[in-house]
Amino acid sequence: MNDILNKLIHPTSKLDFMDCYEDNRPFVAHDITDLDAIFNLPFLKSFNELISFWPKDVEVYPKHLADEEGALKTSPQEAKKIFNSEGRGLLFNDANLISEVLQGHLNQLRKDLGLPSMTFSRNLIYATKEGRGTDTHFDQNINFVIQIHGEKKWWVAPNKHIENPQVRHTLGQELNPELELYTELPLPTEMPAEATEFLLKPGSMLFVPRGSWHKTEALTDALSLNFTFSAPTWVDIFTMALKGRLTQSSVWRRTANFMSDPKRFDEAADEFNMLLESLNDEIPHWKAEDILEAMEAE
Repeated sequence: MNDILNKLIHPTSKLDFMDCYEDNRPFVAHDITDLDAIFNLPFLKSFNELISFWPKDVEVYPKHLADEEGALKTSPQEAKKIFNSEGRGLLFNDANLISEVLQGHLNQLRKDLGLPSMTFSRNLIYATKEGRGTDTHFDQNINFVIQIHGEKKWWVAPNKHIENPQVRHTLGQELNPELELYTELPLPTEMPAEATEFLLKPGSMLFVPRGSWHKTEALTDALSLNFTFSAPTWVDIFTMALKGRLTQSSVWRRTANFMSDPKRFDEAADEFNMLLESLNDEIPHWKAEDILEAMEAE
């Protein structure tokens, strides 16, 4: 199981792949041959095998949108009926929780990438009907897509409107309030013209960078497996470290009184200013190495 990343990108070197990874550029590899442990999983042998095996609800794309946003949860057998009769896409979430093989590969790939142990890692399985796909969107996470069955086209384009988004967005849908804070508007109304097209066949792997615009279309009924990583940002690391340190102080743990009382608001502001000033003496002595090592140890 060691070094899953090298098996996914073979014969490209890890160094060359990391250039794409760090520059937020997509990467594709074909004819993966060293991951038989995944391809031989019984529930990935076919769509029907997956439906028969799946022990929990399946997420079904809504009628009005080819996207997991607003997906409805239903039983595997009901999902199969909707898939066959209406062609709506299906998402089998958190497959790693029901497969030790996938969980082991997921953990190893996270380590191969050097991502923190607190990264939210999971496997997603997508079933897509011929002629259907997913509408243009971007994700806040890092994705490695392995095509298991069928053929699917992908279009991936750089996101010039927002760098390093912390939430996903689908074109034409309401913009998340957080994204509005740091998005260059207006957003495009369709997939950007500079998109690169990829054709995935069984045994292909596509790395989709965090934040990249992408959409898909299945040329045949298709089944794909994603290794998805929602890693903490430096904002997350700093705020977690700050909260951990300040929580040790009884003064910082005091109730934030009078914030909504116009007559006593100044008291609240004075107390908070005092606490903020105390950080001037505290933070300059922090060492990144100590914080990062402590978080990984936890």
